[in-house]
Amino acid sequence: MQGKGTAVCLPADIDTDVVIAGRYLRTKDRSIWATQVFEDLDPSLAARLKGSVIVAGKNFGCGSSREQAAIAIREAGVVAIIAPSFARIFFRNAINIGLPLIESDLTCKEGSTVVFDLSQGWVETEGKRHTIRPLSPRMREILTAGGLVEYWRAHR
Repeated sequence: MQGKGTAVCLPADIDTDVVIAGRYLRTKDRSIWATQVFEDLDPSLAARLKGSVIVAGKNFGCGSSREQAAIAIREAGVVAIIAPSFARIFFRNAINIGLPLIESDLTCKEGSTVVFDLSQGWVETEGKRHTIRPLSPRMREILTAGGLVEYWRAHR
C-alpha cells in the first residue's frame, strides 16, 4: 500500500478528546465530525486536512477509546498518520476503518510532501527516505481492503 500527502505537524500526546470533542458525539453524522476534528487544538485545522499526512509526536490517540476519533480523521481526508507511537486502542481502531498509521520518528516540516510505501517499509520527505516499523501482512491486507468490515466481506 502506497500513499502521498502534504505534512500537517502536530505535537505529542494528542488524545482522542482533542481529536473530536465529546460535545460532537451526540450525532452520528460523520460529516460533522470531519468539520470539527481538532477544533479545540486549532479551529482552522479541519479545513487543511484533506489530502494530508499528519506527522505527530509520540503517544498519538491516547485517552478514551472512542473509535469516532479515527473516523473523524479519515472523514476529514487524512491519508495517513505518522508518529513514533500510538495508543494501542486508537491504533487498532484506525487500521480497522482503513486509516494507515506509520510508526516513525520522522521530523515534520509543515507543508512538505510525504510519500510512503507500507509494503516496502519506508516513508520519504524532503528527499530523505526513512525505514519504518512494518505492519503485519494481515494489517496491510485490512488497509488495502479499506478496513476490517470490507476485509471480512471479501474473505467470507
